Amino acid sequence: MKKITVQHISEIMNRIAPRQLAEDWDNPGLLVGSFDSEVEKIFVCLDVTEETVKAAVEFGADLIIAHHPIIFRAVKNFRTDLPLGKKLQTLIKNDIAVFAAHTNLDSVQGGVNDVLAQKLGLVDVKTFEEEIFSLGRIGKLPQKMTAKDFALHVKKSLNAESVRLVDAGDFLIEKVGLCGGAGSEFISKAKFHGAQAFVTGDLKYHEAQNAAESKIHVVDAGHFATEFPVVHVLAGLLREECEKLSYKIKIAEDTISRDVFKTI
Repeated sequence: MKKITVQHISEIMNRIAPRQLAEDWDNPGLLVGSFDSEVEKIFVCLDVTEETVKAAVEFGADLIIAHHPIIFRAVKNFRTDLPLGKKLQTLIKNDIAVFAAHTNLDSVQGGVNDVLAQKLGLVDVKTFEEEIFSLGRIGKLPQKMTAKDFALHVKKSLNAESVRLVDAGDFLIEKVGLCGGAGSEFISKAKFHGAQAFVTGDLKYHEAQNAAESKIHVVDAGHFATEFPVVHVLAGLLREECEKLSYKIKIAEDTISRDVFKTI
């Protein structure tokens, strides 16, 4: 039987989420391990946390595929008494490679933002730039909603513990812009394209003020809730691609992670 390596899986990932779609500041690709390492089991997750590393070890994974890069900026030390060093030590000790698909998975068709749009039930979904690939999406609700009803719809659709609503006035929502994770930079662009509301995470105070003054509702559902749905979709895409190539790979997905923020 053919030996399947990290290189083979990375080739699949680069078809699913081409690396050239990543932003210049990003750090996708193989971040831990060797392209020559054999792969029999893959664990798919949003974040490489202590909990997901433990789950990957228990599953017997040879490779973790994550959305967020475990190494983002220059590593100036490798201290195993600190969280990053401890995780890297566990990964290396257990021969687990780590591959990340970040902003390339955000931009690609069928990636983070299209999954988010689908979860929210949007139709006629397009990119802001009228290009095939870009960060952010805009689409329409099947029926108009008030700001409060839309916020509750977002909360339920994403199974979010809570959402924050910037109510910009007494007008209904039909057109919605969105960007999973931290995408407040696209609020003005969504407004320009006719959106009455925007969905994202990590909204800052002055960004919220500006949105209210610009008369566009914003629902902050959190970084986690707006991106976590892609994990299940990505695991499914990997299974499909492996089956097409007759790769006998077992794939598990993260079902244990929860938003680090709790509402008290």
